[in-house]
Amino acid sequence: MSKAIYIATSDHNSGKSIITLGLMSILIGKTAKVGYFRPIIEDFDDGEKDNHIETVLSYFNLDIQFEDAYAITKSRLIKKKNKGKIGEVLDTIIEKYKKLEERFDFVLVEGTSFTGEGTSIELDLNVLIAKNLGIPTIIVGSGVGKTLEELLDSLYLVYDSFKLKEVEVLSVFANKVQPENIELVTNSLQKTLPSHVLINTIPLVSSLNNPTMQEIVNVLDAKVLFGENYLNNEIGHYSVGAMQLHNYLVHLNNNALVITPGDRSDIILGALQANESANYPTISGIILTGNIVPEESILKLIEGLSAIVPIIAVDGGTYHITNKIGSIKSEIYANNTHKIETSITTFEKYVDNEALSERLITFVAEGMTPKMFQYNMVKRAKQHRKHIVLPEGNDDRIITAASRLLDMDVVDISIIGDKKQIENKVVELGITLDFSKVNIINPKESELYEDYANTYYELRKAKNVSITMARDLMEDVSYFGTMMVYKGHADGMVSGAAHTTQHTILPALQFIKTKPNSSVVSSVFFMCLEDRVSVFGDCAINPNPTAEQLAEIAISSAESSLAFGIEPKIAMLSYSSGSSGKGDEVDKVRTATAIVKEKRPDLKIEGPIQYDAAVDLSVGKSKMPDSEVAGQASVLIFPDLNTGNNTYKAVQRETGALAIGPMLQGLNKPVNDLSRGCTVDDIINTVVITAIQAQGM
Repeated sequence: MSKAIYIATSDHNSGKSIITLGLMSILIGKTAKVGYFRPIIEDFDDGEKDNHIETVLSYFNLDIQFEDAYAITKSRLIKKKNKGKIGEVLDTIIEKYKKLEERFDFVLVEGTSFTGEGTSIELDLNVLIAKNLGIPTIIVGSGVGKTLEELLDSLYLVYDSFKLKEVEVLSVFANKVQPENIELVTNSLQKTLPSHVLINTIPLVSSLNNPTMQEIVNVLDAKVLFGENYLNNEIGHYSVGAMQLHNYLVHLNNNALVITPGDRSDIILGALQANESANYPTISGIILTGNIVPEESILKLIEGLSAIVPIIAVDGGTYHITNKIGSIKSEIYANNTHKIETSITTFEKYVDNEALSERLITFVAEGMTPKMFQYNMVKRAKQHRKHIVLPEGNDDRIITAASRLLDMDVVDISIIGDKKQIENKVVELGITLDFSKVNIINPKESELYEDYANTYYELRKAKNVSITMARDLMEDVSYFGTMMVYKGHADGMVSGAAHTTQHTILPALQFIKTKPNSSVVSSVFFMCLEDRVSVFGDCAINPNPTAEQLAEIAISSAESSLAFGIEPKIAMLSYSSGSSGKGDEVDKVRTATAIVKEKRPDLKIEGPIQYDAAVDLSVGKSKMPDSEVAGQASVLIFPDLNTGNNTYKAVQRETGALAIGPMLQGLNKPVNDLSRGCTVDDIINTVVITAIQAQGM
């Protein structure tokens, strides 16, 4: 059984980063522990690190030290080869790879992609490495600048080189193909290559090939004068500001880079004003050539503008700088999550993931890591796309999360707030938000406002609610968002980043209400530990549940566990295990366990049981040897809020576990509460679990 895959290229600049990121995303969703290895990397300066390695290790949070993720640099390889010591190079590569193979269930190995002196030996070296590591290969080639015949020939040449050395080729990727030629290229490759080779064709994605301002700063060794926080801006076009301003403005295109001498204050200020104007495209940045910095009065004027773009100064003439910019080949780097997520989304869209993963994963690995769980959640959410409303459009974290969710292409989104304010925040945050794909709603101005107010009045008039009160409440974002869910205009709501739990949940309790078979609303956290995901309930809602309520929480938590692909083995936690304990609290847990067994005899449950006996196999078997839950519990039910809340926080802090939630259970439609200290990642995770909840309702 293979434990790895080798990615090889047919030429330089093939765009194999998109393949690496896409494959890592697949592997992490299928395999408990995934490693990453680059046998040979480009040289890097002291204090720097290889960009490819840094991007993969950082984004996927892999437990690999930088030094362990590669074997040798390009310059050392060339020296070894010139001395006839290529065998030593292979020994080093094999030794380092085997260390990773021992630690991980699967290792993604990324082949060389360097230029210059190494080009002539690149193909032979890739074949040699894959052969000696004994792993199959995926081949990637670029369609840029090639005829169909040239693309087919180049890919077949690489395929044939591997096959001659008896290295199995699992798949061939034609990358950066013009969208209108995808079907033609796919059909032609299928005719050229054997039928067992999976063929995948990915189109040219302009945003992935456009360099960012950060890359320009790095290449030109530029000085950043303004807009350091917006260096991830992508450059769609660039032009030189050498003519008069009124003539230059007509040459501006969207995401334009303005190149102009530093003493052309008219071009600088005109471009900045055009960026703020609704009548002109946005600009990505300004380069000031000749190492000329504008006068103090101009700098002061720029500082006072509301919309900031990167402005950088470079040493060199305009013509020379323009040529250097034109030669920049864009890369994907660690802090550019937009490009990373665009790459993964593109890969998922154009690649038969199931067929590819079936070929890649030829063994079954036990356990579920946090990244596996998150991958599976996103995949499940995408299968039946849902519409989630975010009522707190005035919060920076909500807007940033919405931007990333749109990049991930996982849900449809409505944001409640003022559109102009949200547009301004997007500019301030330096993020990309496609307003054509998100619904911005101001409750008072919405055409739904009167209908929602009347609906609320009819639902609550028996509680002495007047139509005036109903209208006032519908101006509240939590009530409006909850009514969207109630009326079916959204499938779920996520709130609480800027509001209390009560503010979020109260409207849902008033008119969404609980399911017919539920009498209590409870919550669970998905605790993503190093090698497993456990469900903790209830750690957020019910202070001191009765035995009946505790039983219902256990049943709801088991159903939530199943819905997210985790086999429920329920531990009803207490300070004693089995029948030895005495006292009201342990009796409550014992009674709750009996109720669950009566109502749901199909569920595996044990209680009362102590935490260590529930999760530690050796302790569980010693205390309760006949239990099918002890030592392997996946659903842990706490007897009260005090115990549950403190335990989940202790586990989270002491083990570094990722806690996803709380996810509310028992409501007719999904409404989930965020912590006011939540991160952007917390919001994204909660939106995804809300979408999955909505699929089952």
